Amino acid sequence: VELQQAQMTEGAAVADEVMAALERNGVSFVGLPGKKEGSGRGGRLQLPSTVRIDIPASNPGRAALKVWEELVNVLRKDGAAAFVHRKKVQHAEKNIRDAFMALYRGLELLKKFSSLNVKAFTKILKKFVKVSEQQRATDLFSQKSKRSSFSTSNKVLQLSDEVESLFLKNFAGNDRMVAMKYLNPQRPKNTHMITFLVGLFTGTFVSLFIIYAILAHVSGIFASAGNTAYMEIVYHVFSMFALISLHCFLYGCNLFMWKSTRINQNFIFDFAPNTALTHRDAFLMSASIMCTVVTALVINLFLRNAGASYANAVPGGLIVLSAGLLFCPFNVFYRSTRYCFMRIMRNIIFSPFYKVLMADFFMADQLTSQIPLLRHMEFAACYFMAGSFRANPYETCTNSQQYKHLAYAISFLPYYWRAMQCLRRYFEEHDINQLANAGKYVSAMVAAAVRFKYSATPTPFWVWLVLISSSGATVYQLYWDFVKDWGFFTPKSKNLWLRDGLILKNKFTYYISMMLNLVLRLAWTESVMKIRVSKNETRLLDFSLASLEIIRRGHWNFYRLENEHLNNVGKFRAVKTVPLPFCELETD
Repeated sequence: VELQQAQMTEGAAVADEVMAALERNGVSFVGLPGKKEGSGRGGRLQLPSTVRIDIPASNPGRAALKVWEELVNVLRKDGAAAFVHRKKVQHAEKNIRDAFMALYRGLELLKKFSSLNVKAFTKILKKFVKVSEQQRATDLFSQKSKRSSFSTSNKVLQLSDEVESLFLKNFAGNDRMVAMKYLNPQRPKNTHMITFLVGLFTGTFVSLFIIYAILAHVSGIFASAGNTAYMEIVYHVFSMFALISLHCFLYGCNLFMWKSTRINQNFIFDFAPNTALTHRDAFLMSASIMCTVVTALVINLFLRNAGASYANAVPGGLIVLSAGLLFCPFNVFYRSTRYCFMRIMRNIIFSPFYKVLMADFFMADQLTSQIPLLRHMEFAACYFMAGSFRANPYETCTNSQQYKHLAYAISFLPYYWRAMQCLRRYFEEHDINQLANAGKYVSAMVAAAVRFKYSATPTPFWVWLVLISSSGATVYQLYWDFVKDWGFFTPKSKNLWLRDGLILKNKFTYYISMMLNLVLRLAWTESVMKIRVSKNETRLLDFSLASLEIIRRGHWNFYRLENEHLNNVGKFRAVKTVPLPFCELETD
């Protein structure tokens, strides 16, 4: 009994020492666990609550892992230690590492904020001396500001050093370079090589496009009596890559504008600063894609004029090359960005089974503007992968009922994915706005279904249904664009029809943007106008409308992130909140 009492007393002393150290660093304990109950040597130690690793089942893999772990623990014998899967430990370690990184970033921001305040007081006092000529009072104020706690305290430095040492020991194997690569990632230095390559690829693209246009005109393939099959192949493949390139270019413009207006898109999207794309990188991707595509078209045209039987395989080879580059495991052509893109696309396709982050629903919004791109991809898959380019004419893909039904489903998919994301966020956050947002995408699906039916049976009844459904969906979308996504029409705002916080200095720019978004949202009216043009002109018109929608989306992107950035600033959000992977258990 005396031995047990001695061990308990020793344990209590150690616990008191640990808790005192934690309390000195600002950690508080509810209910004072770890303190002695009663007094004297026989005092009992009240231990803290038992905790276990708890990883939220935010995706199918984690849900299956949790079910398997629970099943194994149920089947184990009584008294056996609880089974914890290795993957669960890895997830917990990653969460703790991310929490250390967020804490370190917060401490670094706090140090910068302190030094910024010291500098601000110094400048204010210099201005005060210049205006009032009271040097004595200024010296008094200066001494007070220098002796203040925010200027002299070293608590932040001590905490930062402690976090750094803990991270160095537990997550970096005592390698300081590895630790600082996580805690303080450095942005890659800008080089002129990327700018040079952007100019090189852009000039090459323009030259090759002029050569292709001259060769195509001499060959007469754009005339009405030209090769229709060739035009179908070129139109779908070229349009597919051209729309991707245009979207990359507009994303580069967004990155440039966000950088110019000091909008922190890497924090909003949770991108790593050392691997995130810059506007030069996006421009390089756009220029290199178009240069490669036009090169393939020139080679294809040369082979066709030479009478080669395998000329139509060149666009197919271009698609295979692009897919291979996207899935390439080697660290070339922005591997981290490609893998991030594939991970986000996986989360979108399997909605609502994955937790929805800002980057996920932002990319899903981009897909709602790329429905023509998905249809071009459908035709390319049918024509090149199904073997029809060898045995059957191109009409096999466009005239079959399966193709038409698949085109109908593809028109729905981006809206369906986005609606599922809204429902997932509603069940997690219980925000009624997410249900209203899901209703917006349901209305867009209904309007797309009615327009698809009208294209098959163009009767006056379906014309009226198209006008009613599409007008309702457009009004719904415009309201959400202006009020929810952009934050405009704030009641009692000092800026008419806008919000109080504006990043751009010229308010007239916002009014022009609202009108431009309104006009481009009405592009669907072309489907009921029945403009009589030739087949080649119809293709050009469809491509122009698809490009205008992408331009509208790129224009929408800037104001969407501007509003998000202002919300973060207004709520003082500068560091991500990382929940720790622990759950308290009740103990006897």
